[in-house]
Amino acid sequence: MTEIRLRTLENERLMIGEHGFLCADTRGRVTPEPECPVRTAYQRDRDRIIHSTAFRRLKHKTQVFLSPDSDHYRTRLTHTLEVSQIARTIAMALRLNENLTEAIALGHDLGHTPFGHAGERALNEVFPEGFKHYQQSLRVVDFIENKGKGLNLTYEVRNGIVCHTRGTEAVTLEGRIVKLADKIAYINHDIDDAVRGGVISEGNIPPEARRYLGETKSQRINTLVTAAVQNTVDEVCLGREVQGAFDILHEFMFDRVYTNPVCKSEEGKAIDMIQRLYEFFCSHPDELPNEYIAIAWKDGAARAAVDYIAGMTDSYALKIYTDYFIPRGWNG
Repeated sequence: MTEIRLRTLENERLMIGEHGFLCADTRGRVTPEPECPVRTAYQRDRDRIIHSTAFRRLKHKTQVFLSPDSDHYRTRLTHTLEVSQIARTIAMALRLNENLTEAIALGHDLGHTPFGHAGERALNEVFPEGFKHYQQSLRVVDFIENKGKGLNLTYEVRNGIVCHTRGTEAVTLEGRIVKLADKIAYINHDIDDAVRGGVISEGNIPPEARRYLGETKSQRINTLVTAAVQNTVDEVCLGREVQGAFDILHEFMFDRVYTNPVCKSEEGKAIDMIQRLYEFFCSHPDELPNEYIAIAWKDGAARAAVDYIAGMTDSYALKIYTDYFIPRGWNG
């Protein structure tokens, strides 16, 4: 180790509390490799994610509102950045490993489909193995990025990515913090976008949620972050009253926004488009780009079709669909 890296690891040991995960204790990478002379393993993971093609494509993927005309609605990239900011704030206050937290947060949605959860449902309905975006995020960093070599991330980052939503909890408190930060971010920025779109108003938010969480997005996020810092020890906790109010807010958003026919009126078209693309590439794997043809040879055409489609942006999916299914005008 260089003197710089030794100093960095020593600073980490001094700054991180008893519930934080030290980089020195990592289970390591699937393929061992020489350490960076300056950065810790988790810093390298963060940088690999930021420089990945999947991360850049998030800027053109739907968060909730499909292909909005305004530039001010959230995309999957801005959502990811908000999750990272919230998670890092909580991690710093709890003396957790901020670099590990940031790497998990930045990588958690790399496998998300075009057209948000509509695209996820579309692939889940037709792919025999089923499709979950968090599993695809892990597949992206393990097998798809870097021309099929993957990013070779550390175990703790990979575990936090695949455990950021339902099911098994992450092995580190940092990973469990990202799971909470994801929910805090999407509920509050989706309220902001729904108000901007005229779907709801701030006054529609249930009184009990406003009473305990606050009247504005900033107040709500501050309340939730503060509650997490004050109540989390070995496990992430918001406290009974704040958790109850947050559950009410979550239920309100599902009733009024996430399942609102006004917001979801175009989703059927998106689902149909994704499924037709899937069927086409399953039947015509030779039409896939070369890197996905290699996946088809190894894992089958269906797996390759899913990997290709899940990686598309909204606009690219529309372009490919147009190329294959919409008649071109005569140009003779």
